[in-house]
Amino acid sequence: MTKEERYEKLKDIIKIYLPEDVNITAVHENSNFITELNINSASLVDIVLDVEDAFDIRLENEDMDEMLTVKNALDIIATKLAAK
Repeated sequence: MTKEERYEKLKDIIKIYLPEDVNITAVHENSNFITELNINSASLVDIVLDVEDAFDIRLENEDMDEMLTVKNALDIIATKLAAK
């Protein structure tokens, strides 16, 4: 799976949890989930669970703590997939 494919798959997950006032076009690699995309912490947990299912990986608490931006999430996903 290419980086672009992972990015598109992640965006598909994120768009489900975006509040009504945030459009999917606002999602970029450097977007912060909480401050820029207005995703609350409960929805962020749901995103983590969906990422685990979609990419067939397991995220640890430390991974979740580091997952502040879309790029952080992509880096964590790439690391977990490489370790499989």
